[in-house]
Amino acid sequence: MNNSDLVLGYDYDEWYGYGRKIQIVTDISPKSNSHILLCGMSGSGKSYGENLIVAKIATLGERSGRIYFADFKQDDQFIYMRKCPRYYPYDKTLEALEIVYEIMHKRQSGEDDSRNPITLIWDEYMANILALQNISKKVAEEAMRKVSEILMLGRSLSIRLLISCQRPDASAFPSGSRLNYGIIIIVGASIRSIYEMLIPKEYIDAIGERKFGVGEGIVLLQGSKLGFVKIPKIHDVKKMQQVCIEALTK
Repeated sequence: MNNSDLVLGYDYDEWYGYGRKIQIVTDISPKSNSHILLCGMSGSGKSYGENLIVAKIATLGERSGRIYFADFKQDDQFIYMRKCPRYYPYDKTLEALEIVYEIMHKRQSGEDDSRNPITLIWDEYMANILALQNISKKVAEEAMRKVSEILMLGRSLSIRLLISCQRPDASAFPSGSRLNYGIIIIVGASIRSIYEMLIPKEYIDAIGERKFGVGEGIVLLQGSKLGFVKIPKIHDVKKMQQVCIEALTK
């Protein structure tokens, strides 16, 4: 594998059909669209998968990069991150967005010619946007505009987003927006309305009768490659947490 190859998990069909551990791998280098959308209802294994992806990004050939974590829900899933300097709790998530957005514009203007990878992870993005809309529609719209701009311009400037949510809402994920995400992962029980919003119609029938459990689901890569994933169990949770802490600190 290359230094930019991100392992998302094991092939679901190979695992259950043949007992084989065949990895599902995708390129997250700047030449590829590495924006990630991770969806799953409560109890689906979404946060577990998010932890794993953060750790794997941190251990790739991106040690010169920086990761920012915006945690709107701020429950116990990421409690170990709370003392990290680039961890932003529920009332400070927009600060993380502003920092990454400013980095992107400095690179775009030529003020910053570095290309070390920058990753903004926004947990429970959809809930955050809906909460902002209740306070100020203008603030919510500005946040969505900046997210859209990062999705469109970030790749060539080595800036990526990982957006996590329980289910996408049309107000924050308008028609066609899935095309901005090179990696779409939907874990947990099958919910057709989510599939219809994020997956091309011609692929939905391919899901068939598969029954996904916790940490299992669908992967759509670059809008055209459909796969089924089983996220592996983390045996050394403390080690994974330490990797994530270092990624949010260094």
